[in-house]
Amino acid sequence: MKRGQFGAAVGAAAVLGTTPAAPAAAAPEIWSGEYWAHKGAVKLNVFRKRLAAPAAGAAAAPVLFLVHGSSMSGRSTFDLSVPNQPNYSMMDYFARNGFDVWTMDHEGYGRSDRTAGNSDIASGVADLRAAMEVVRRETGRRNAHFFGESSGGIRAAAYAVAAPDAVDRLALSAFTWTGKGSPTLANRAKDVEFFRTHNMRPATRELYRSIFTRDKPGTADAAVGDALADAESKYGDAVPTGTYLDMVTKLPLVDPEALRVPVMLASGEYDGISTEEDLIGFFERLANRDKQFVVVAGAAHSLVLGYNRERFWYALNAFLTPPPRADRLG
Repeated sequence: MKRGQFGAAVGAAAVLGTTPAAPAAAAPEIWSGEYWAHKGAVKLNVFRKRLAAPAAGAAAAPVLFLVHGSSMSGRSTFDLSVPNQPNYSMMDYFARNGFDVWTMDHEGYGRSDRTAGNSDIASGVADLRAAMEVVRRETGRRNAHFFGESSGGIRAAAYAVAAPDAVDRLALSAFTWTGKGSPTLANRAKDVEFFRTHNMRPATRELYRSIFTRDKPGTADAAVGDALADAESKYGDAVPTGTYLDMVTKLPLVDPEALRVPVMLASGEYDGISTEEDLIGFFERLANRDKQFVVVAGAAHSLVLGYNRERFWYALNAFLTPPPRADRLG
């Protein structure tokens, strides 16, 4: 539009009693902080995002703690930047929805200490105990909502059984109960002797790409696997074997009847880590009747990094922010 035409358009708007639309407001700035938790001599990196820096006397926001899976660290999973692709940070999404969002790197992953251990599920539960001491110190809250993906879901659920007073609401995606009928675990079991005899396994670029192609190509952008590989390459070329070994030799690792907190169980339509039948068996046995089962259409193993991630985030946000229960049962 030429300068004279633009002026005429503004003038016409004034005559009609309207004004030109104001520029869209910029998204609010998100604050982040880094901490260290101590599990004995092991240092664990803990990371936090929220809308504003913590301030004395301010009302505490609800805490959401995100638990990563077997092959990548906390920030790579939940705060990933994908070149030329917006909105891949789950931490940013929930920070903008009013949560104080935390994640950590389990022992042997990311910025946390690398040890001679294999970072199995029991070790992950101990990691979460240590991290919650930091959360309590920094927020003043005794409990938090927890979300875990894949083996992170097993870690989070096992922690909720072990420390129910620390968990408010629990959400699990790509979860594995008995493993019966799982094509992914059947394929993984072929390497069980390697997992028994090695505490680390190779973490190649192809491994990260395969997370998004092994079940159903087309459910995630190909750039995500490369962005993950780039993010994780800073920490070396191997990750622990403990959760893989547990998932092919020790399932079930969580008793649903021992889970006393509200639970959301979510699965991608094409995820090969668990069958829907197995997940429904777990869901039916959950002790708390405040529970939801969600299938995300068009998604595969990773709900948080696929094309339909925001549909999952929307469902999770609704689960974490229910209206008060209002019974009239007499």
